[in-house]
Amino acid sequence: MKDLAAGRIRNVCLMAHGGAGKTTLAEAMMFNTGALERFGRIEDGTTTSDYDPEEIKRKSSISTSICPCEWNNHKINVIDTPGYFDFVGEVKQGIRVADSAIILVSAKSGVAVGTEKAWEYANERKIPRMFFINKMDDENANFFGVLDQLVNTFGKNVVAFEIPIVEGGQFAGYVDVVNMKAFKFEKDKLVEIDIPSGLKDKVDEIRNALNEAVAETDEELMMKYFDGQEFTAEEINTGLRQGIKDASIVPVFCGSAVNNKGVKILMNSIIDLMPSPVDVGTIKAKKVGKDETCELKTAEDAPVSALVFKTVADPFVGKISLIRVYSGTLKSDSMVYNSTTGKQEKVSQLVVLRGKKSIPTDKLITGDIGAVAKLQNANTNDTLCDQANPVELDKIIFPEPVLSLAVQPKAKGDEEKIGSGLSKLQDEDPTFKVSTNNETRQTLISGMGEVHLDVIVSKLKTKFGVSVDLTEPKVPYRETIRKKVKVEGKHKKQSGGHGQYGHVWIEFEPGEKEELVFEEKIFGGAVPKQYFPAVEKGLQECIKKGVLAGYPVVNLKATLVDGSYHSVDSSEMAFKVAASLAYKKGLEQASPVLLEPIAHVEVYVPESFMGDVIGDLNKRRGRILGMNPQNNGIQQVIAEVPEAEMFKYATDLTSMTQGRGMFKMWFERYEEAPAHVSQKVIEEAKKSMTDSDQE
Repeated sequence: MKDLAAGRIRNVCLMAHGGAGKTTLAEAMMFNTGALERFGRIEDGTTTSDYDPEEIKRKSSISTSICPCEWNNHKINVIDTPGYFDFVGEVKQGIRVADSAIILVSAKSGVAVGTEKAWEYANERKIPRMFFINKMDDENANFFGVLDQLVNTFGKNVVAFEIPIVEGGQFAGYVDVVNMKAFKFEKDKLVEIDIPSGLKDKVDEIRNALNEAVAETDEELMMKYFDGQEFTAEEINTGLRQGIKDASIVPVFCGSAVNNKGVKILMNSIIDLMPSPVDVGTIKAKKVGKDETCELKTAEDAPVSALVFKTVADPFVGKISLIRVYSGTLKSDSMVYNSTTGKQEKVSQLVVLRGKKSIPTDKLITGDIGAVAKLQNANTNDTLCDQANPVELDKIIFPEPVLSLAVQPKAKGDEEKIGSGLSKLQDEDPTFKVSTNNETRQTLISGMGEVHLDVIVSKLKTKFGVSVDLTEPKVPYRETIRKKVKVEGKHKKQSGGHGQYGHVWIEFEPGEKEELVFEEKIFGGAVPKQYFPAVEKGLQECIKKGVLAGYPVVNLKATLVDGSYHSVDSSEMAFKVAASLAYKKGLEQASPVLLEPIAHVEVYVPESFMGDVIGDLNKRRGRILGMNPQNNGIQQVIAEVPEAEMFKYATDLTSMTQGRGMFKMWFERYEEAPAHVSQKVIEEAKKSMTDSDQE
């Protein structure tokens, strides 16, 4: 690829609801620049950015990929992101390194939840954006209907820069509202024509909206507008650039990515209207070890700083780190300082990625995006910089996982391979977590939804050769007692030589602390002191399993009050056994109950879904604690819900709110389970004990 200055780079992120055509648009852009010899198709699994076997199988993007291409002596780094909500982490990675965004909208289905989310992400990053109304060749395409939706949803700063010309139900050309010219598609060419008379009123209306938007970017232009004076072409272009830069103007373009219509005009507009890394100005960073920020110059000769924004676990190459350079120049075969780990990193061969294809390069300049393999200690969100000028760039804030499932190997002996594979996939995806529940002895994987975890399982099989099943995690119940009892435990055994003798009386009662509280009130040496620890140890071992369903026992106080011993036959082991006999008898008599874990849940939803969400939480045996209005018409519902009722909540909330709801959840406390729940858990525990005995 050509050596181009930073001012000639455009980093643009494609975002949309799933199925709006992002990958096809990226393909068309690369095809137009000659980067591709043939136009790939999603249906055939031949597109550049959807190269992962999972993406080909599912016919949709599941990871962010970089598609650089050169157009009119500029380099456009097209960042293609997934539209499916489960892969929001990938979108966050893509938008973090972009300087602008193109939000695609289907001309048929219009504004969807993913459109709203894409707008939110662009707002979070405060970057300029454009809309591209795609699929104009579809039978039920409705440009003006979708344009109205965009204006109603996102405000009157959304302005059409193009109007489609439709002839005989076909997308035949467009009117350029900025320059007041009309063009028709003729095979691969654009032919200028007169603005169709039937569109004149619409063109005038949209031109007025455009002039008004330009006027609002500058006081002098505002005065000129109110005086009824025409703007010059230069004033319009200056006003548009300024408005787009601060997002007070959001242009709307239209086209058909699959038929490569309107794509070249969009590419010209990216170069003309969207900012370069230099236009963005200085970059804020944190000084390492100090609580102060500094500003980095976006210049090629400045000290180097780069962000590792994504990691790919390749079974053949190893770890590949995707990098954006924010200042200075990163060179192949150089040493850099990882300010996150405090270690030096050897940068071997830098490459520019185009989908899965690696193009070697000797350097990456300010604003450019590339990759390097086998960095020893670098992970996603690490900053690579000059050791003499250690800085830390803003990290990507990833959402916490919302769904956890338990992993079961399909074949015995695969545990180690599964652990290694999951660990590598965790390095690759910060929204995916692996944990082990020591109590239930289950490996849990947590992600953003069922599709996300399904993809993880598929990758585990294709990349690391191991198959697993996913099941609902076991609930870590607890047991305790409700009344005080005094019981005897006696262990007496005679079998030639020394016998065994241990005898205790223990009072069991509900305790204040979660762990076992052991006391002794022995009078007259009925049980010698040397056996007290053995009694306590016997009880400590016993409380790991309760008498109802075998769950750990909490809030138990045990007091050793009496007993007897034998000068020859008594031993620590005998008193441990005596204590365990007393424990079993005592707990059965002391009104044992099952406790279930209760979660604190905070749900964030648009107001219109409040009734459904509250009704659903009530069905899950939840208690609503409060409701608080948030920004942008969002309501927060605070509730406490048994954990057992929340396993598939992420999936249910998505379908209940069409993907607009989100929630947070954490463990709050244990509470006595209702009788019908207890009964079911106890029956299941007895059944699993019987099954394991038969095995």
